[in-house]
Amino acid sequence: MNWINEAVFYNIYPLGFCGAPRNNDGVLTYRLDKIYEWIEHFKELGVNAIVFNPVFESSRHGYDTIDYYKIDCRLGDNESFKKICDALHQNGIRVLLDGVFNHVGRDFFAFKDIQQNGMSSIYCNWFHNIRFDRQSPKGDNFSYEGWAGHYDLVKLNLQNDVVCNHLLDAVKFWIDEFDIDGLRLDAADCVDLGFFKKLRQTCKQRKEDFWLYGEITNGDYNRWANEQTLDSVTNYEVYKALYSCHNDRNYFEFAHSLDREFGQYGIYKNLFLYNFVDNHDVNRIASNLNDESLLKNAYTLMFTMPGAPSIYYGSEFGIHGTRTQRSDYDLRPCINLGEIDNPNIELLDHIKKLSKIKHSLDALKYGSYKNEVIQLEHLCYSMKSENQTVFILLNQSSEVRRIGFNTGFNGVLTDVLNDNKTYNCNGYIEIDISPKSSMILVANDGSFKIDFDKKADVVINKIKEKTVHTEELLEEEITLGKYRHFKGNEYEVIGFAKDSETTQKVVIYKALYGDKETWVRPYEMFKEIITRDGKKIRRFTKID
Repeated sequence: MNWINEAVFYNIYPLGFCGAPRNNDGVLTYRLDKIYEWIEHFKELGVNAIVFNPVFESSRHGYDTIDYYKIDCRLGDNESFKKICDALHQNGIRVLLDGVFNHVGRDFFAFKDIQQNGMSSIYCNWFHNIRFDRQSPKGDNFSYEGWAGHYDLVKLNLQNDVVCNHLLDAVKFWIDEFDIDGLRLDAADCVDLGFFKKLRQTCKQRKEDFWLYGEITNGDYNRWANEQTLDSVTNYEVYKALYSCHNDRNYFEFAHSLDREFGQYGIYKNLFLYNFVDNHDVNRIASNLNDESLLKNAYTLMFTMPGAPSIYYGSEFGIHGTRTQRSDYDLRPCINLGEIDNPNIELLDHIKKLSKIKHSLDALKYGSYKNEVIQLEHLCYSMKSENQTVFILLNQSSEVRRIGFNTGFNGVLTDVLNDNKTYNCNGYIEIDISPKSSMILVANDGSFKIDFDKKADVVINKIKEKTVHTEELLEEEITLGKYRHFKGNEYEVIGFAKDSETTQKVVIYKALYGDKETWVRPYEMFKEIITRDGKKIRRFTKID
């Protein structure tokens, strides 16, 4: 399955990415059509596969499915999504969906039938541990098993062939209707392995190169990824090392994790894992790192280690986001091209380079991993394929470090990450590496180099367009209705008042989501036009 070795993924949580209402309002809105204006950005990033987290009809966040056969109305409809998939495919970008098969939402038709018909419902055996001798925490006249104690997520009974067939028929529909190329399997460690065997057979019969990978946070990956079940899993073991080895100033953690997985005796040598530095469930990498100047090093590690690299939407700009005990929404913001606050353009350019290098070097796509030099603050490892050897050097200290290592090679090492600078090599070599930087050295005869396109990124152009377009913004009077704050949160203006001390006019408004708290802000501040990243924008924009 060569396409996966060539893949650079981009992961999108659609409901957040599109700024959809947090609760399904039942209003058909083609929000996901915004993906068209991102296609050029994907291509400039070298992205050739997109993973969409849930896109099917749900009550709230996508993982509480209502209908496996219907695109969520907050994103569009089946026809609009089909056109999106067609456009991505025409641009050389494969499409993978999030398969949420462990549980459904309380508005799923079979669960609603039990609520209505009780023990006479024909769907009682569709779910785990339905009992009519007690009530559920939600007040139903029966109890049931919720996934991980979340009773908004009703656990399906995958031992029931009728349930399995309902899900497998949905996957057939997705392949036939949208021509998808693979699936992410949510909560894969909770899903019956027998179902995965049926799923694999179903998908491979329709598309031989269909790729299945499971969300696995711990355990032996071989249990889920093998010739009978899934093709791969999420590499959570190294995800942790990618940031903590920098926070702790300890490259031993990363090096030993990689050696355990992919070294000479690595337990996952035969797996091509899904690698990431962040996703919709964990803190953004920019928030996890104590020193953001090491962001580029973290991405260098991810792009050059064995497996498929994945970029979580927005993180290529270095945006922040932290998970709290109460909410994941900060991890899943609405993002529009040209409207990112303080985009890290240097990081964006670095990732674009890494992506092109990944596509250009067989050793990074098909090679084997070996540690060469390991120190707390600097590291050298190699990736070797049949016809190519690449050395990756990293320095996370604030000083220049000299790294010496045996190459087993006479010729030239070309640093394709840093202007194709060359180093003559006769076996052993010592190289100075700049502070907080990385190098990717390709062994060759002196003729090898990788050239990068110097044109401006589509994002930079969008920022310029927005700046020009908004120069003439005029202040508008505030009226009752819904507004979106420039950081993305939505509110409803419910009234006006005067400050009893200053007589200053104030706006009374409440949050539309979350705790729906009520707020007060001076009228003049509410309506003002502010400057962010060189462009003028409204603090609050009317949305209805």
